[in-house]
Amino acid sequence: MSEIAAPLFIAGHRGLVGSALVRACAARGIPAITRTRQELDLRDGAAVGRFIAEAKPQTVVIAAAKVGGILANDTYRYDFIAQNLAIELNLIEACRIQRVPRVLFLGSSCIYPKHAPQPMREEHLLTGPLEPTNEPYAIAKIAGVKLIESCNRQYGTDWLSAMPTNLYGPGDNFDLTSSHVLPAMMRKFHEAKLAGHAPVTLWGSGSPRREFLHVDDLADACLHLLAHVHAGQHPGDLYNIGCGSDVTIRELATLIQRTVGHQGEVVWDASKPDGTPRKLMDVSRMAGLGWKAGTTLDAGAASTYAWLQQATPQAAP
Repeated sequence: MSEIAAPLFIAGHRGLVGSALVRACAARGIPAITRTRQELDLRDGAAVGRFIAEAKPQTVVIAAAKVGGILANDTYRYDFIAQNLAIELNLIEACRIQRVPRVLFLGSSCIYPKHAPQPMREEHLLTGPLEPTNEPYAIAKIAGVKLIESCNRQYGTDWLSAMPTNLYGPGDNFDLTSSHVLPAMMRKFHEAKLAGHAPVTLWGSGSPRREFLHVDDLADACLHLLAHVHAGQHPGDLYNIGCGSDVTIRELATLIQRTVGHQGEVVWDASKPDGTPRKLMDVSRMAGLGWKAGTTLDAGAASTYAWLQQATPQAAP
């Protein structure tokens, strides 16, 4: 791997993505800087400016964000757009003023139109309406992408944006009221197994297709981008990160049930919504750069379940 400018500041190091970046940097011997929310409120522009000036990071990865499930996104719409805009603008502006050599902004696949062609390519950005329930969050993330792009064009910076697909792995959110489909499913099957292999009810028909990327693969992709890719040398400064393949929700349920060891009945509640039929990322840009995901869904689910059992020993079988 080519050299990455260090030290590297990981904004949001306690989250799913940030913690994976911490692990990846440690494994590669890359000096990393972290700050807790108590030590540095990223919504405070003056504090962020002082920190970047004093810490002098040579690389900044923006993995910090206010995140939540569909209900939270749709209920606290102002909070999601305002706080995410503040976080990314404070960091990007401080990095611009201090001339930080490399910045990598992490977004989300929700930036693409709700009915984008499949698989979704980077060029599909801003070609159609967004999913209404998380539109404020998506708009904030789109603004971050455009801040990076605009700074590159106006100031000649060497910065990038990466858009990961659905993520999972150690440190994920397993709260049934706010988690995403894979960890929620894993928690349901786990608790049903502990209850004597009780039946598990899942929403919808199971027919929608989704792509899942292990978060450690995302961290590896981020470091690959920072080591090998420079703005202006490749087509664009926005890169999709995914595995390039998807499964149906029903296939995912079968895999998670097998991973957990649940032997009870699975009931599909067709009265509940299915959501978007398909969300698959086109990852040809990353493939052209010599990177591809290395963790299979089977292996990733197994390691994630092992982490869940270790993190909740009182609930382990």
